[in-house]
Amino acid sequence: MEVDFSNIKVIGFDADDTLWVNETYFRETEEQFANLLEGFETKNKIDQELFKKEMDNLELYGYGIKGFMLSMIESSLELSNNKVSQATIQEILNLGKRMIAHPVELLDGVKEVLKELGDKYRLIVLTKGDLLDQERKLERSSLSNYFHHVEVLSDKKEENYKNLLEHLEIEVDEFLMIGNSLKSDVLPIINIGAKAVHVPFHTTWQHEQVSFEDEDYDYLKINSLKDVLDYLN
Repeated sequence: MEVDFSNIKVIGFDADDTLWVNETYFRETEEQFANLLEGFETKNKIDQELFKKEMDNLELYGYGIKGFMLSMIESSLELSNNKVSQATIQEILNLGKRMIAHPVELLDGVKEVLKELGDKYRLIVLTKGDLLDQERKLERSSLSNYFHHVEVLSDKKEENYKNLLEHLEIEVDEFLMIGNSLKSDVLPIINIGAKAVHVPFHTTWQHEQVSFEDEDYDYLKINSLKDVLDYLN
């Protein structure tokens, strides 16, 4: 579907799996977590229990690595009937710490896109997750100077977006959101009357997966972030 971007003045970028790699590290850590508990349950059961625990804990801990760490610890205790060793608990903590300390890996073409679009549009970051962790990743990415504003949201629902655009004095019909998640970066944006570009990442967290008929949704889907330059430059 052809989307009219002629009114756009402000572009919002998701961060994780749009600007840099993120979900890949969660999948790798889940594999390592399952290996640690292989003496107590099957991998399928471990994966199911961990995801359930993450969903149960979202309201308490929010999104991000720290909540993920706590969910792994709680899952290990439940799956093992509290028999998991202190050494295993420590290794789970180490898994999380390694995720936090992991170097930022930018996705292909990110700096090129930001440099070109920054000459014409006001650019902002709108992401979910732990505030300290996201600020740390942005600093390590060396991308801060491209953005006029950075916002770490507790969630990305219609109300979150509407409140933020109002706070930043951005007109809805002048705003474009670019991200990898249909659930968080595309559908709520379209529903409030703004524009959206979907750039799928090769893996998507189960919580972010949606099933819908896209024929009635007015958004652009591209294969790579660099492709957006064909529509906005």
